[in-house]
Amino acid sequence: MREFIYFSRTAPTSGSYIKEDLEKAGRLDIAIHSVIAAFFLSHKMREDVKLHLIFTGMPDPPKHLELKPILEGETGVDKIYLSKKNISGVIKRMLYKYKEGEKREIYPGYWIEKKGFLEIIKELHSQGRQIFVMDPDGEDIRSVKMDENPIFIIGDHRGLPGKEYKRLKDLCTPISIGKRTYFASHTIAVINNEVDRREDGTK
Repeated sequence: MREFIYFSRTAPTSGSYIKEDLEKAGRLDIAIHSVIAAFFLSHKMREDVKLHLIFTGMPDPPKHLELKPILEGETGVDKIYLSKKNISGVIKRMLYKYKEGEKREIYPGYWIEKKGFLEIIKELHSQGRQIFVMDPDGEDIRSVKMDENPIFIIGDHRGLPGKEYKRLKDLCTPISIGKRTYFASHTIAVINNEVDRREDGTK
């Protein structure tokens, strides 16, 4: 299992803030593309990925959306059908169904709660998890020793806030996918490919 944590400074934290123009809705389009890159393969969905979306936009930050889609069972009972076209609707409903003081499962494998970025990272670190944070000055991903079940932190179009990033230094290892800057979703795709190759023994 690999995990991705996508942090957005602007993504909305209420369903009512999600409009038809997703770019104007706190750049929710970036989060949606990240969901696609995390889970979708050609003609199938990944079973080995969990995605955390940390939204800190208006009006009620922060919100932590945890996605680990269930792929087995009856659609509408044991699982939901996730497609590229309905991701914004799924996120919108998750935000609408948030209930204060709870970590709530909105669909099978889709959870929402009010929890901050650093709190989530510290919890994962306390479990002994290996956590990487994307940094253009970090070690090249191709030379990094990677344990099973790695976690990767990726920022939005503005990157991670400086204050939060400084607090990550003792919790995470900075890594890079190269000298060029990629979209968040492209970065996730590259990381997925790197981990796939290691698991398949083709690296």
